[in-house]
Formats: sequence, structure tokens, C-alpha cells
Amino acid sequence: MSHDALIQLASILVLGAAAQLAAWRFGVPSILLLLLTGIGAGPVTGLVHPDALLGELLLPIVSLSVAVILFEGGLSLDIRELRHIGGVLSRLTTLGVVVAWLITTVTAHFMLGFRWGLAGLLGCILVVTGPTVIGPILRQLRLGGRIGSLLRWEGITIDPIGAIMAVMFFTAVRAGEFQAGTVNALQTVGLAAVVGGATGYIAGWVLIVSLTRFWIPDVLHSVVTLSLVIAASTTANLLQSESGLLAVTIMGIVVANQKQMAIQHIVEFKESITVVLISSLFIILTARLRWEELTAQGWLGLSFVLVLILLGRPAAVLLSTAGSALTWRERLFLCCMAPRGIVAVAVSSVFALEMVPLGYPQAGELESVTLLVVFITVLVYGLGAAPLARALGLVAHNPQGILFAGAHAWARAIAQALQQAGQTVLLVDSDPNLVRAARMSGLPSFHGSILSEHTFNAIDYGGLSRLLAVTPNDATNALACMRFRDVFGRSEVYQLAPDSADPGALQSVSPHQLGRVLFGAGHTYANLAYCCGATPEVKCTRLTEAFQYQDFVAMHGDGVIPLFVLKPNGALIVFTSAGAREPAAGDMLFSFVCTTREAAADDCE
Repeated sequence: MSHDALIQLASILVLGAAAQLAAWRFGVPSILLLLLTGIGAGPVTGLVHPDALLGELLLPIVSLSVAVILFEGGLSLDIRELRHIGGVLSRLTTLGVVVAWLITTVTAHFMLGFRWGLAGLLGCILVVTGPTVIGPILRQLRLGGRIGSLLRWEGITIDPIGAIMAVMFFTAVRAGEFQAGTVNALQTVGLAAVVGGATGYIAGWVLIVSLTRFWIPDVLHSVVTLSLVIAASTTANLLQSESGLLAVTIMGIVVANQKQMAIQHIVEFKESITVVLISSLFIILTARLRWEELTAQGWLGLSFVLVLILLGRPAAVLLSTAGSALTWRERLFLCCMAPRGIVAVAVSSVFALEMVPLGYPQAGELESVTLLVVFITVLVYGLGAAPLARALGLVAHNPQGILFAGAHAWARAIAQALQQAGQTVLLVDSDPNLVRAARMSGLPSFHGSILSEHTFNAIDYGGLSRLLAVTPNDATNALACMRFRDVFGRSEVYQLAPDSADPGALQSVSPHQLGRVLFGAGHTYANLAYCCGATPEVKCTRLTEAFQYQDFVAMHGDGVIPLFVLKPNGALIVFTSAGAREPAAGDMLFSFVCTTREAAADDCE
């Protein structure tokens, strides 16, 4: 391998990771920075030349990568959600798609000057929304409920629909004659649906049977799964063009909704692979464009995108949701959420090459127009989603709420003190008596195991930002932190210190898989239960210039256990074994004071 090729490959991976890290650090959509990075690496600096680097392998690599991305998306879909959103989803992916296609086609013809054949193909490509963009936005917002489920289902299922529509329209254009073209197009859709659906269903059950019957060792689960995804996509595409995307989506849904085996380890592997693929693909595809292609449309291109945002998406949503149970706030948010992603860019790259020989010289502009739509929609929807969701009351502003794994007496005392201070809390426990006690205290609670898939899917994460695993079982606490670190982030999952009396406690769990240790290294469940006594109470103390933290500690001595600090700006800080910055005047300090040393706490001041 030449040094130049090595430098380009390394640059793609390093720049992709850097863009993802910068997006996380500054709280902006990652794809926005990936697009900018790709433009900088390609048209601006000439550092990366994907066509020369990959040659004929470029489009096959893109196709297989998109297949893996959509499979990972299918793994996140729960069939049970369709009971609440199935009607609206079906209309969005049928009536909504038709409305969006018509508006996009007409606008492309009259505004961009595309001939009807090319305008219709562009309309098919741009009906997609894109899970690669919507997924990160939903995770960042923690947008739950039916609106979150609806956006996730739409973003994943509409991608193969858009790809199949593009193939159907291309088939009709290539046939030339209207009647023959229509017949060929309908045959294409039917074959793609049958081939893609059947291939995905079979591949999904082949994987399930192979894993449940232990035909594959644990260390090869992820590798074999990845191989089957690629095989399913390739087989479906060979049997019927562009049916591979539908196949892998169906395969992901089948695997995600079976009950015979746990798939969390597969999901984690696919999520990591997907991040790498998305980062690399966006840089590769944007680096292919030339500077003159990016600026060719000028103000007409910007106006075209604005029509899609201000007219196309709202019209599709309002017609599809008419008469539904969605509130006007939810419908408005749906109208303002249709970013395009990697599938649109990849499909436009394929058809841009195939339309030119059919007498459409403007087909070379498909990629640049699609990229412009992706860039602006990611910018508008990505940056505007959070403020709009907060303004509509769909998500909490700066959520600080706590999910408690455990609803025993002192956990209820902490939750009640935080709730009285205006914080969102939710307690989860498998003991119905503890859940009943929590509800009698006015605390939101959920009866179920914190480790079960049902509990994980049923929780409404709105307003929650961290997990406190405080059950008496150290292994359960560790597993809960591993389970929820993908929801809250590694820095916001906490667990009690393991019981030092058990020399084998958590011995099989790697340190990096544990949550942050709550309240201090010596504060195990048994220690806190003994300290708090039968009627635990949390002391809430407002610190002032005249009565500071040192004064509070001096008053109560070694018996004080600081728990949280609530800052004047609403931020909630958890005390951990690593300590915390000393609370300042104006902060609210939440603490336990050991009842063996001092009477129980006063009420919150």
C-alpha cells in the first residue's frame, strides 16, 4: 500500500472520530460536523480523494455500510410500540411519502430546471428522513413517548421505502414508454417487497436459531451477525436491485423482537460499528464532490430546500396525522423534524451515474443537490430540535432527574427530598410492597426488574438524566449501570460501593464497566441502612455566607453523609467516592446524618 493511500485511510478514520468527539463536546449534531469535515478534506484541501482511493469498490462499500447501519436501526424497533403509533406510521410512510414526493418533484422541475424524469427520481431519493440523524437527536433530547417512537420508526422504515421508490422510478424512466414503464415499475416494487421481506425474515431466524442452539460460540456472535447482515443484503440485491435495505431492516426487527435470547452484546457491537461507518461514509461521500458542484445551485438551491422544510414536510405530516390522537404540539414537532442522512447521499451517488447515459446530463447534479438538502436540514432540524421540543413542553429544559434502581426506605427518603425540591424522580423495584410504599408516599414508581427489557422500554425518560443503582445486590447495581450507560452516558450512572465483607464482590466485572461509586467508598447498602435507621430522613440545608459547608460538617461531625448539592441554576451534583467541589453559599445540601450520632433531620428549609 502506498503512503498516500495509507494517509488518506487514516485521515478518514481520524477526522471522523475527531468530528464525533467535537460534536459531543459542543452539543451539536455530529453529522453537521462530519459534512463540514468531509468538505474540508475533499473540495477545500484535497487531502482525501475517495474515487482514486477506492475505485470500483466505492459504491459496494457504501452499499454494505448502509446495510449495517439500517440493521442496527432495526434492532432498536419494538413491535409493541405499533399499538400506539401504527396508524399514524402507516399513513406517514404511504400518504406522507406520496405528498412529499409530489411537492419535491414539482419544485425540482420548476425551480431547479430538472426534467420530469430526473425531478421525479430526486423526489424519491428525498422522501427519506434518516435514522443516522434522527437517532442522535432523539438520544440527545431523550424524547420518549409516542412522538419519540414515531420518529424512530419513520426514520428507519422510510429509508428502504425511498430506495425502492428510486429503483421503481428509474425502471420506469429507462423503459421509456408509459405503459411499459408503469408495469415494470410495479413489478419492481412487488419483487423488492417480496425478496427483501423474505430474505430479511429468513436471515433473522437463521441467526436466532444458530445462537439459541449454541451453534456459534459467544466470542463469534458479533462477527457472525455482521456476516449474516452483509450476506442478507447482498443476496437480496442480487435477486432484486435495492431490496437489500429492506432485507436488513426486517432482519433487525425480527432479531430485536424475539424472546429466546438476549442481544445486548450484539447491539453494543453494532452501535460501535455504526458510529465508525457513519463517520467514514459522510467524509468519503462529501469529499468526492468538487467545489463548483457545491455552489452550482446558488440561491435556487437554498430556495429549493426551504420549500421542502416549510411546505413539503408540514403538508405530509398534517395530512397523515389528521384525525389522529396526536396533540397539536406533537404534530407541530413532527412537521419540524425531517433531516436527511446517509441513505439519501448514497442512493443519489448510485443513480447520478446511471441517469447520464439515459439522456439526463443534469444527473450529475443529483449528488450536490442531495448533499445541500442533507447539510441544511441537519443544520436546521439538528440545532432547532432541542429549543422547539422544550418550547412545546415535550422535553424538560436541562433535565436533572434521577432514575432509582431500588425503592427501599432510604432510597424513598432521598427521592422524596429531591421531589420536594422540584426534581424529577422515578423508582424501579421488583418488590411490589416497596413499590406500593413509594406510591403511597407520592413518588412515581415502576414495578419490575431494573434489568428486564420490558422495564427498559417502558420507562419514560423525559426529565431523567442519571441512574442511581442502590439495590442491596451489588451485581444488580453493576449490571444496571452497564445497561443504562447508553441512555445516560458513562458519567451519569452511579452505584453503591460493593460490600467489602464479600471478597468476591464484582470480581468478574471489569472496573470500566462499573458505575461511579455513590457517596463514598465506605458507604455500602448495609452501612447506609444501619446509619439511617428504621425511619430515614434527608437533611436539606441551605448554605449561606454565615453558615457554610465547613460549619455544617463541624456541627454534625463524622456522622454526616453528603448526598447531593443543588446549585442555584438548577444543576444537581452527586457526591461520589471521587468527592465533589465544596458546596458554596446559596447551594442546597442534601445529606444523611447518622441516627446513631444525632436525631433525624429537620425539614427542608
